[in-house]
Amino acid sequence: MIRYGVRRQGAARTSTNVDLPSRLRALLDDLRRHDSVLWRRAVDAGVTYGPDLLVRHSPALFGLAVGAVLPEQRRAVRRNLRLALGERGTLDEYRDVARVFINFASCLTDAFIAGSSRPDRLTGLCVNDEHFTSAFRRGLGVIVVTAHTGGWQAAAPLLRSVHAADVLIVMQRERDERAQAIQDGTRDRVGVRMQHVADDPLAVLPLLAHLRRQGVVAIQIDRLPSGMRGRDVELFGRPWRVPEGPLQLAAVSGAPIVPVFTRRTGFMEYEICIAPPISLPRRPGSSELDVAARQITAEMERFLRDNPTQWFHFE
Repeated sequence: MIRYGVRRQGAARTSTNVDLPSRLRALLDDLRRHDSVLWRRAVDAGVTYGPDLLVRHSPALFGLAVGAVLPEQRRAVRRNLRLALGERGTLDEYRDVARVFINFASCLTDAFIAGSSRPDRLTGLCVNDEHFTSAFRRGLGVIVVTAHTGGWQAAAPLLRSVHAADVLIVMQRERDERAQAIQDGTRDRVGVRMQHVADDPLAVLPLLAHLRRQGVVAIQIDRLPSGMRGRDVELFGRPWRVPEGPLQLAAVSGAPIVPVFTRRTGFMEYEICIAPPISLPRRPGSSELDVAARQITAEMERFLRDNPTQWFHFE
């Protein structure tokens, strides 16, 4: 019986030893992604248990650490900066690459703070709020188009507090359900409702019903997920594609499209930049869809040119 027990223990060790390298590879692979569940757990733990000084000032170091281990994302950020600003000196480019990751970590930390028991609360300044007000008063709902910019999630609770708007953010499902659950928990605690979908969100969701209840549907337009229909536009003079879904939804519902972009201005402080509404006829032709797509892209380009280090487009 003793020998039997020894053999079982030895077999268990062998199994563990064989499995350990694969677990380490999975761990390292996760750490090389900007949407890592481990990064989010670290931020969540820091916000939950860390002292105020650490919570306020550690995101800069955290962001630099994230950028240091993500070479593909660093290259993507540098391409984006060159797209917006043109080629510059190496030192200037890498300084701004670092700023992007610092801003990303700071916004991520703010989002977790907003959903925690800490007393700090999000504050924001709405620039040209009359554009959203005029669109909202039409009573047809509002389609907000935005991008992965500094604190884009802050716009929903702030618009909700100012206009009593029921905001629904539509996103594709994340790569890791665990990371998605952590992030969604923070959003839910500040009253932000999320709708995750696998494919084209506008083809499968009852968004029309939400708009008819005078709700707000928010969709990001700086990425075109695989399988989603898009319109050809130019961004900074280069070919780009934006999702066609928001345009078709606007045509069917009659809801105006309002471009809204956010930037972080300080600890838990954001500026929400609101552009004039864009409307489409009930049955738009291809040229009308193209015009609206170019208008949306022009507003995004204007914002990104002024705030290139707050664009978190890592793909």
